[in-house]
Amino acid sequence: MSPPSLPRFCRAVALPLLVAVAGCAGSGPATAPPARVDAAAVEAGVRATLGAQVEAWNAGSVRGFMDGYARTDTLTFLSGGTVRAGWEEALYGYVRSYPDAAAMGQLAFADLVVHPLAADRALAWGRWRLQREGDAPGAGPGGLFTLVLAATPDGWRVVHDHTSSE
Repeated sequence: MSPPSLPRFCRAVALPLLVAVAGCAGSGPATAPPARVDAAAVEAGVRATLGAQVEAWNAGSVRGFMDGYARTDTLTFLSGGTVRAGWEEALYGYVRSYPDAAAMGQLAFADLVVHPLAADRALAWGRWRLQREGDAPGAGPGGLFTLVLAATPDGWRVVHDHTSSE
């Protein structure tokens, strides 16, 4: 009797061995279940951050408004076909576009929706509108925004902003 050919032998031994090893792969230490999300607390934190941003903007403080953003190099801000990376780049973009309180006008957010993604992450979107001197009531610049926020030691901060204009 001749020994089995190598390819048939490999198939006969390797496949069951592979299945056995794959079955063991998931048997390591269990990971902790996801933290329970307190949706009301997440929403309250996000709304507090966005409310503080509106207050700072309406006081004519771009820097105060920027306190609602994470001071990181990984912050992303997308608007008007431009991608800005990092807190300082986002700040410079705002300062260039809104050099003074008159250009800033009064900011209002409407139709704000907050969705907790995890205990430390949230998605928020809504409408923004500026009312400046000379704008017809409700006819100033505006549009939509989508934000990703993260819980930080300083509170909820925007880590990604995609804002569009009408």
